[in-house]
Amino acid sequence: MNKDSYYEELIKNLEDRVTKIETRNKTVESDKTWEISITRRLTIAVLTYIIIVLFLFANKNLEPLKNALLPTLGFLLSTLSLSVFKDFWLKLRK
Repeated sequence: MNKDSYYEELIKNLEDRVTKIETRNKTVESDKTWEISITRRLTIAVLTYIIIVLFLFANKNLEPLKNALLPTLGFLLSTLSLSVFKDFWLKLRK
């Protein structure tokens, strides 16, 4: 293998690695965007509400639609307030 072909192969290898890293970064960014999205939070809240309502109906609760609101709101509040605690935690680590 001559010097030129060695460097060409090395450059090709590096370009391939950079392409893989860029592809991975796009996936990670997309996943992160989903994790913090309001759509995700609302989807989980609606599913939580439905599951709790079904549970309360199965247990013959007198007001399952109303009583399922509290745990669902608790979930929503926890997702909103966690960012505040995360910011505080990150400041403490510095």
